[in-house]
Amino acid sequence: MASPLEQFIVKVRSLSFPVTYEPLHEFVSKSSSMLAKNANLLDDVLETLDIQEHSIGVMAVLCVKLTLPVVPDFEVVFFRVHEFINDCNTDQVRFAPDLFARLCQLLTTCLVDRHQYIRGIPLLCKAIRKIQQFPSQLTSIHACLCQLCLLSKCMKPALTFLNEDITDINKEKSAFETKYFLLYYYYGGMIYTCLKDYERALYFFEVAITTPSMAVSHIMLEAYKKYILVSLILYGKIPNLPKFTSHVVSRFIKPLSQAYHDLATAYATNNPAEVRSIINKHNDIFLRDNNMGLVKQCMSFLYKKNIQRLTKTFLTLSLSDMATKVELEGPAEAEFYVLKMIEDQQIFASINQKDGMVVFKDNPEKYNTPGMFQELEEEMKKCILLDEKLRHMDQEITINTKYIQKSSEMRETYEGTVTITSDANTQPKKMCVIPTKKNFPSGKTLIYREDDLDDTEKFVKAELQ
Repeated sequence: MASPLEQFIVKVRSLSFPVTYEPLHEFVSKSSSMLAKNANLLDDVLETLDIQEHSIGVMAVLCVKLTLPVVPDFEVVFFRVHEFINDCNTDQVRFAPDLFARLCQLLTTCLVDRHQYIRGIPLLCKAIRKIQQFPSQLTSIHACLCQLCLLSKCMKPALTFLNEDITDINKEKSAFETKYFLLYYYYGGMIYTCLKDYERALYFFEVAITTPSMAVSHIMLEAYKKYILVSLILYGKIPNLPKFTSHVVSRFIKPLSQAYHDLATAYATNNPAEVRSIINKHNDIFLRDNNMGLVKQCMSFLYKKNIQRLTKTFLTLSLSDMATKVELEGPAEAEFYVLKMIEDQQIFASINQKDGMVVFKDNPEKYNTPGMFQELEEEMKKCILLDEKLRHMDQEITINTKYIQKSSEMRETYEGTVTITSDANTQPKKMCVIPTKKNFPSGKTLIYREDDLDDTEKFVKAELQ
């Protein structure tokens, strides 16, 4: 009688060539416990199966090997995973994206445990492209890649994916978890913060915070803390979050971030002494959250912000007077900040080394150079591309069966008729009454003419989104 492993091999081989791989995917998903019981023989199974022809079966075996309490001979397993990701059948792994994503997640965990972060970066880049249907599709592997890039302090490989605006999510056969969506935007925000691209970082943190939620997520909490610090660096204050932000942010997350709100309140006074006092007061909290580096950057940007304010008042100013007004230690530190700000084009000035005077100047940019024209042209192309994407998404929503069904249900539920006449000679007009208590806080009733019923599509689209 054939052993369970032999039966597994025969079954995988027989199911690997149909038009659909559904029976094969279902079979290997149920075989995990049997494979785990025969862990010492899994290498023989891998030798028997072909990576190209039996990718789903090989993937299931590799996942089991990586889930063992102690992975035996990790170097051999890593080589097998590396070989599999490079040579696997794209059609098969795209049919079983849940198993493929699980394999990458387990590999990431093993690499993190062994502090071998950089080894997995090129491998995960290939893995993402294997199961992506188009470049702007998000997978759970994105978060794994960003984690390894952060831990290895090698950010550039992740930028290829982070710079692509996400328009779709690979559901991975319903195995995609919300935490990977949040982690992608949280890690992405951290990567952009490390690269000092604060505007992009703020956007990523904002997406993580405003993700619809009915409970407090620790990822959202950490993203909110960094959102406050990056906001202070960029704007000197905390901007208002969008109206669609979940109520849990204000009800639960804000009280848990009181130290950061205290810092923002002190920051608004433009008084370095008061800000330093708050930093000293909550020093343990900032250290525990690993945010002390960002807090120190906030302090540095406060000095720069105060120097920028001086340019609106003075045409010339000595370095010693500047140090006094901005509360720096002396002229040398003031000169350091001014030179740095000139280099970053945050101010336009020159320093007379002979008498230690700073001369503030106007912005020399006249917006008439070829470089500026090229920059404007690139921005216009981005806007045009974004408009095309929105039109395409709008068209997809319009022909979506769920949207059509929802639209029909709303018409059947809310349609009513009233007769409105202005005088005796006026022909009565049929009207559509749409109660809006469900959709709008005002709770008012909207009245449309019956021939304008298509306007309800706007409400349906908003509800679907």
